[in-house]
Amino acid sequence: MSIDHLKAEIDELVPDLIATRRDFHEHPELAFEEVRTSGIVARRLQALGLEVQTGVAKTGVVGLLRGEAAGNGAKTLAIRADMDALPIYEMNEIDYRSQVDGKMHACGHDGHTAILLAVADILSKRRSELKGDVKFIFQPAEESVGGAKPMVEAGVMEGVDGVIGLHLISNNPLGHVGVRGGSVFASADKLTITVKGKGGHAAMPQHSVDPIVIAAYITTALQTLISRETSPFSPAVITIGTIHAGSAFNIIPETAVIQATMRSFTSEHRAYLLRRIEELSGGVAMAMGGSCDVEVIHGCPPCVNDERMVELVRRTALDVVGEEKLDEGEEVMTTGSDDMACFLQAAPGCYFLVGAGGEESYPHHHPRFNIDEEALPVGVEMLSRAALNFLA
Repeated sequence: MSIDHLKAEIDELVPDLIATRRDFHEHPELAFEEVRTSGIVARRLQALGLEVQTGVAKTGVVGLLRGEAAGNGAKTLAIRADMDALPIYEMNEIDYRSQVDGKMHACGHDGHTAILLAVADILSKRRSELKGDVKFIFQPAEESVGGAKPMVEAGVMEGVDGVIGLHLISNNPLGHVGVRGGSVFASADKLTITVKGKGGHAAMPQHSVDPIVIAAYITTALQTLISRETSPFSPAVITIGTIHAGSAFNIIPETAVIQATMRSFTSEHRAYLLRRIEELSGGVAMAMGGSCDVEVIHGCPPCVNDERMVELVRRTALDVVGEEKLDEGEEVMTTGSDDMACFLQAAPGCYFLVGAGGEESYPHHHPRFNIDEEALPVGVEMLSRAALNFLA
């Protein structure tokens, strides 16, 4: 079965591809709750004759397709899709809107899962000519940044020579493919800074140490880590999301709590900024008569693409969408995070973007988020061709 017939095969799968994506969209499941979704995935992989593992990292599924033309030293390619939804009330007025109040596929994972099932269908029909193996990884809990690491720890990347995956992007033009070497998604860490002062009467501040004022100074000072201590050529973000303090207008409280996120594109810069956040916060608090504790909840590291795998995907994109729809600049980078990073640390890989913007596109995690379903077959062809090229 020739690769030249691939587009025709994908065209035949499009009705099922769309129906599968819409079914997942109607029945969203949050992180580590993907019981229905993973059940459908497992049954479909088993029907294709793959070796299937279920219950990986609670609700993850792995399907192994063994290439019958594989010889000694044959390679294994992993392809990853995430399955989980978000705790968002959907506001789209569509026939297939979420049937679960307060849960919604608002990031395209329904599309990712449907795409990878179609790729498994395409490649399983070519098992007799595959010169290596393909491992299909259906990951739970990307949105909580918790599903990839336990899958890797469970051994799903053992024996894997390369890994690829895609992300549908609603604000990128339909049919465009974004491929870039190096860091493409940022790291993500959560910080809780607890400022400790000395409470008292609001009318007599000289007898107190006001943690709210200290917190305000810390908030301002942290921005200098980006503007004064970070190279303009090394993007990073520190955002204060919440400040909580006080119980009444006439009381100086004992504590103020700041919650923040920090994003960066290299492990070295990430470590530097986390260290400096703690030093700067502690220094400001001490200078003003208080103290503070900084708790860091480490999220995922940056997604770093391997140059050789990038070239493989780039050549594939030229065949699928052409040079005019191939994006390779900074528009491929995002300060959003994705725990695909854990798979990219375990094997050389490439995480790329597929544009899915429609006439009226809303950003990811918005209650009116949706994708243009014409992007789905593009994703199927990209992953299928890339896999065939990798194993050729």
